[in-house]
Amino acid sequence: MLCSHFLGDRRTRSRRAAREASVDESELLTVPDGWKEPAFTREDNPRGLLEESSFATLFPKYREAYLKECWPLVQKALSEHYVNATLDLIEGSMTVTTTKKTFDPYAIIRARDLIKLLARSVPFEQAVRILQDDVACDIIKIGSLVRNRESFIKRRGRLLGPKGSTLKALELLTNCYIMVQGNTVSALGPFSGLKEVRKVVLDTMKNIHPIYNIKTLMIKRELSKDPELRTQNWERFLPKFKRKNLKKRKEPKKKNIKKEYTPFPPPQPESQIDKELASGEYFLKESQKKRKRVEEIKAKQAEAVKKRQEERNKAFIPPKEKPVVKAKKAPTEKKIDIEAIKEKVKNAKKKKLGALPMEEVKLKMAADEKKKKKKK
Repeated sequence: MLCSHFLGDRRTRSRRAAREASVDESELLTVPDGWKEPAFTREDNPRGLLEESSFATLFPKYREAYLKECWPLVQKALSEHYVNATLDLIEGSMTVTTTKKTFDPYAIIRARDLIKLLARSVPFEQAVRILQDDVACDIIKIGSLVRNRESFIKRRGRLLGPKGSTLKALELLTNCYIMVQGNTVSALGPFSGLKEVRKVVLDTMKNIHPIYNIKTLMIKRELSKDPELRTQNWERFLPKFKRKNLKKRKEPKKKNIKKEYTPFPPPQPESQIDKELASGEYFLKESQKKRKRVEEIKAKQAEAVKKRQEERNKAFIPPKEKPVVKAKKAPTEKKIDIEAIKEKVKNAKKKKLGALPMEEVKLKMAADEKKKKKKK
């Protein structure tokens, strides 16, 4: 009896485990819509912090006027979290420190991010959002990613786009505020958006245009709206952009042609003494060598003078005249009939100037007779 009871209990347990396993794991991993983590209150940490923490950051000279103006607002925002803030205009630094009343240990980290964003030209209205629970920030350093300064400026300009249109599109798709300033890109928003912003910025610095990533983000946004496709793999829907390098490799002007390998070394070049020994000049006296050198110089000079004289005489050489072409005589094969020409001239004399030919006259007379008959 005990054995059968034990077996039955075991079966029920296994069935329950099977039912739990049948629940889709993706449903357990996904966060429900509209769910928010409960806020951290003083009840969670009634005794406060044991040690005092502080962070400081420097800011550029051009931010001094703006920070001086908005610093009371910064102090007011941080005082709500019991964090002190000091501005040192002489040193050019901002410092945040915890107090005895500070109960949230992460408040100092948010305060540190706030002063970092203010130093990177982010306006206070946007930077103060970092104190919220669901907002984070990311400062991406892009200055050391591209060596050439001109190409760096060009690629940084691509992030902004014409009249800031590319940056605006990226902000709408990621729900993040993005600020491109100097050698850094400051982003502020949800964690999922910051991840996409970092990817786009790094790809742009690698010479991949941000429009490709923007197209991918647009497709992902539409797919996430569909509850059926939310749990599936999206790779088949996403575009795959192949990088095409159309520029051909420049061939060098001087091509080094490899010579055939030979085990024997090349022959040793002849020295000046060897050449003199071969020509017999080595055995001549110093005066004879000198005379020979002078004769060689004179021969070279005479050749140069001759060439120069020939170039000067070229102007006086008359150009070659073209050969005269004789006019061809008209062919006189056909004989002229003089009598036929005489008859034509006689007939022309008989006719009056402007008179009609005989055939036309006859036809006209016949037409006049017909008209007369009709009238009668």
